[in-house]
Amino acid sequence: MEAVSPINGCSGDTAGRVIICKAAVAWGPGEPLVIEQVRVDPPQKTEVRVKILFTSICHTDLSAWKGENESQRAYPRIFGHEAAGIVESVGEGVTEVAAGDHVIPLFHGECGTCRCCKNPKTNACEVMGVNPMKRTMTHDGKTRFTTADERRLPIFHFLNTSTFSEFTVLESACVVKIDSEAPMKKMTLLSCGLSTGVGAAWNTVNVEAGSTVAIFGLGAVGLAVAEGARARGASKIIGVDINPLKSIVGKQFGITDFINPRDSDNPVHEIIIEKTDGGVDYSFECVGNGEILRTAFLSTHIGWGTTVMLGVHTSPKMLPLHPMELFSGRKVVASVFGGFKGRTHMPHFAKQCIKGVVKLDEFITHQLPFHQINDAFQLLIDGKSLRCVLQF
Repeated sequence: MEAVSPINGCSGDTAGRVIICKAAVAWGPGEPLVIEQVRVDPPQKTEVRVKILFTSICHTDLSAWKGENESQRAYPRIFGHEAAGIVESVGEGVTEVAAGDHVIPLFHGECGTCRCCKNPKTNACEVMGVNPMKRTMTHDGKTRFTTADERRLPIFHFLNTSTFSEFTVLESACVVKIDSEAPMKKMTLLSCGLSTGVGAAWNTVNVEAGSTVAIFGLGAVGLAVAEGARARGASKIIGVDINPLKSIVGKQFGITDFINPRDSDNPVHEIIIEKTDGGVDYSFECVGNGEILRTAFLSTHIGWGTTVMLGVHTSPKMLPLHPMELFSGRKVVASVFGGFKGRTHMPHFAKQCIKGVVKLDEFITHQLPFHQINDAFQLLIDGKSLRCVLQF
């Protein structure tokens, strides 16, 4: 099959052909990503090939790149799951999108036909839900990426998306069409971080006007929770973080009170209980740490307090709660992709964001050309960026 190197995006003459383009390839855990020429196969049945215009880096990418969970390691691999792009071509049976459509990828897909997809009570998908172990395409169990040299080594996929590539191939259930007038750079945020945080406040617990909230970890997801709570009219939004600069940043997103655990000898949950006359209505754990999860749980009010777990927990330790503690009336729930059904809810949510219901600009703290992706990783490691958007 003849390969082509597209010059100006999706011109229409690449459909059905192998595309040679640049991608950031991870060859081992923690090793600097290498900008390589890769071959991207045409989409097969129920698949979509997308030209990525913008992509950004999430802590999930960082964790996977470090190889923190050995069972999920697979190399060489193309990471990335926050992006926006244009459909270049579609495979057999794809009707939801067409060449030229503006889309965002979905790491947590929606097949639309399984029992979960048909149930309004969940955004789980039995077929295309998030699966960190998945590394090939469903249709034939093969990859759509190979090295462009004579070795033709297969390069593994990541989280249904692999957006650190100029072109990528996704399951059709893992891509959603958005308004062509939407600003593509900002739409990258909806692929993961912003939707996860805002959705946790809106969909998972439905924060009400006047309610009280505590957020543990003020990275992009935690601040998105704050933004979602602010938009719903929460009366008190307490941010907890060991980075003192977050007290300033947090105010942009509705944080009313800030607690640095290192500034007091008193347990954080006791400080929050005192500030809120018994505890917050909702707490959100956005770090992925068992002890912080316990503190978030104890910070909620007995009888009705709910803790939402958003952080990715790589530790093998179990939940740090005794079953009898749940008789206090407090609850713990987890939220994936903020409870949004990707293909069903994202178009409307994108329109809300464009109208300013949720602020987007403040989340993009840096922008770099794609070839500086390792610099973008370092910004995130150093805690200097919320989202660094990379442009191809």
